[in-house]
Amino acid sequence: MARYGAQFGPDITFLGVRRCDWADPSSYAGADVVILGAPFDGGTSHRSGTRFGPQHIRQTCYLAQDGSRPSLAMRVDGLRDLSVFDAGDVEMFSGDADRSVRDLQAAVHAVTATGAIPLVLGGDHTIAWPDAAGVAQHLGQGRVSMIHFDAHADTGDVEFGSLIGHGQPMRRLIESGALRGDRFLQLGLRGYWPGPETLDWMAEQGMRSYEMTEITARGLEVCLTEAFAIATDDCDGVFLSIDIDVCDPGHAPGTGTPEPGGLTSRQLLDAVRRICYELPVVGVDLVEVSPPYDHAEITSFLANRVVLEALSAIARRRKDAADGTTWNPLQPLLDGR
Repeated sequence: MARYGAQFGPDITFLGVRRCDWADPSSYAGADVVILGAPFDGGTSHRSGTRFGPQHIRQTCYLAQDGSRPSLAMRVDGLRDLSVFDAGDVEMFSGDADRSVRDLQAAVHAVTATGAIPLVLGGDHTIAWPDAAGVAQHLGQGRVSMIHFDAHADTGDVEFGSLIGHGQPMRRLIESGALRGDRFLQLGLRGYWPGPETLDWMAEQGMRSYEMTEITARGLEVCLTEAFAIATDDCDGVFLSIDIDVCDPGHAPGTGTPEPGGLTSRQLLDAVRRICYELPVVGVDLVEVSPPYDHAEITSFLANRVVLEALSAIARRRKDAADGTTWNPLQPLLDGR
């Protein structure tokens, strides 16, 4: 199987972290996190361009690409306190969805089997199917829960004559048995899709969806706390899937299916931080960044920071577990720093 670095630009890594080859575990021995690019937008139903997402997420930053990012809030450096590698982009063909999802699942499974957390940069949301399935392939069918940020449920069945697409990965995961419907938490849904038949199917699976009206009424923190209890019940790990369109288009305009009325960028960053600090996260993907529709790189900057927030929180979680302490986000203020 051919393996490549970044396909659409210079052979870059995420902010300058070390390069590895996912098919050669010795090249990332001892890794805590391995970043994979999935430049696939063959499942897109509206505006394409997410194949360019991995390249932009990796390098959109005004600081040096030096493999270091100390977090002011968490007082850790997610790129140095963790062992982070970048395996480049998995070769994916928009014209061959079957092959693309198969090859991506193989790459994610290979990384997970070494004990590292796969962090996948999309690409459209089609990739959530092979991403979470690759993790479950190693950890066990039905043993991984999902926390899914999105404007859309992505639980369609056959769209445009295909079982594979960015509106269907969550149904494929549940139908395949890789993930359990009653351990599937969705946050940020809104708008005018899907229809009643699909909503009925979701209810039959026991899925829990927090539409934006509920999040606004009850508060995001309350909804997250409730979701955490479900996600950690009778499961061994949590897969975090983030569609950037969960944010309002004013905060993330560079995406293929923008839906007004979403989360703010601050809410998303805080939620990702909390999830990766409080929960046993075993996989992450970040999808639907479409640079051709971005303005002033607003969306790419946000996506880059979402990745950093996840890495920093994982680093902080491991540090506190080793020290027997609990991080207080207000501590720097209390210390006068």
